[in-house]
Amino acid sequence: AGSGDKKKLVFLGTPEVAASALEAILDAAEAPNAAFEVHAVVSQPGRPRGRGRSKSGPPPPSPVAEAAMRRGIPEDMVLCPVKANEPDFLQRLRDMEPDLMVTAAYGNFLPQKFLDIPRLGTLNIHPSLLPQFRGAAPVQRCLERGDAVTGVSVAYTVLKMDAGPVLRRVEHELNGDEKHDELLPELFATGAKALIEALPRVWDGTESFDTATPQAEYGDACEAPKTSPEEARMDFMGQNARTLHNKVRGFAGWPGTKAKFEVRKDGGDEGTVVEVKIITTKVVTDSEAGKEAKAANGAVELTKNSMRVPCGGGDWLEVLELQPPGKKAMKAGDYANGMKGSTL
Repeated sequence: AGSGDKKKLVFLGTPEVAASALEAILDAAEAPNAAFEVHAVVSQPGRPRGRGRSKSGPPPPSPVAEAAMRRGIPEDMVLCPVKANEPDFLQRLRDMEPDLMVTAAYGNFLPQKFLDIPRLGTLNIHPSLLPQFRGAAPVQRCLERGDAVTGVSVAYTVLKMDAGPVLRRVEHELNGDEKHDELLPELFATGAKALIEALPRVWDGTESFDTATPQAEYGDACEAPKTSPEEARMDFMGQNARTLHNKVRGFAGWPGTKAKFEVRKDGGDEGTVVEVKIITTKVVTDSEAGKEAKAANGAVELTKNSMRVPCGGGDWLEVLELQPPGKKAMKAGDYANGMKGSTL
C-alpha cells in the first residue's frame, strides 16, 4: 500500500490459476520504474480442502489470499467478503480510491456499486475468445465442443456476465488432445501477460473502456454453463468416439468422466458392473483397431497397452488411462492385464 503517485490496482481472484496471475502482476509491480502497485487483494473466504478439513479448525485461506500474504500484501489489505455487495466491503474499496480493478476467476457476482468504484474500470482475464463461452466453464465447454482454436480475453467488466468490450484477445491453437486441467493454467498465464503488456496504455488513457472492441464485432455469443457430475457419465453406444474423447478432455480434473462396464468371468453369463473414472483416451478407426466396431457387439477389446471400446458412431475409443474404484489412476493396459480370464 501507499507508494506516492503510483497507480493503485486491486486484484480479485480465488483459485490456484488466479494466484498464478496475481504472482505475475506482483512481479510486474515490483519491477524498477513500475507505474502501479497492487494496493489490495480480494478473494472468496477460505474453504475446507481435503477430507476432514472442516472439523480441524478454521479453513485455510484461498490460494489467492495465501499468495498475497506470502508476497507481502498486509493482512488487513487482503479482503475476503462472503459477497461483493457487502456495504462495509464496498466502503473499504471506496476509501482506497483504486484506479483499476483486475479480476481472474474471482467467483462472486460484482454489483454495479462495485463497478462504479475504480476510476479506470474493472478488467477481467477470461479463458476464452469472447464472446464465445461466456460463463463459468469456458475451457471445459470449448474442449467438449471440439474447437480447433481457443484463447484468452482481457475484457472490461459490465453487469451482464462476460459481456464487456475487449481490450486484448490472444488465440491459442489446439491439437485435439489438450485437457482442461492442463490448458486452464496456460490460458490464465497468457491472459496475465496480455494484461500486463496493456497496462501502460490503460494508465495513460490511450486505451480505455470506450476504445475497447465491442464483443459483437467478433461474432455471436455463446454460453459456457457450469459442468455437473450428472454430465460426466459416458454413453458408449449413444455417442461416437470423438464426442466422448472431447468430453474426457473437457471434464478432466473436475467433474471427471465415468463409465460403467460389465465384467464377466470367461464362460459366465452373469456379470458384475464396475464404474471407473476415464482419464486419458484417443480415437481409433476400424483399420487401426483391425476390427469393425459395429461387429464387436459392445464387447471391449483388451490389449497390452489399452482398452478399446466400440462406440455408437461405428468407431473405437481407446482408453489409455483410468482409475478403478478405490484405487489410484493407472494405465489401462495394466488394468486390462489384471482382468485375465474376464471379459468387459
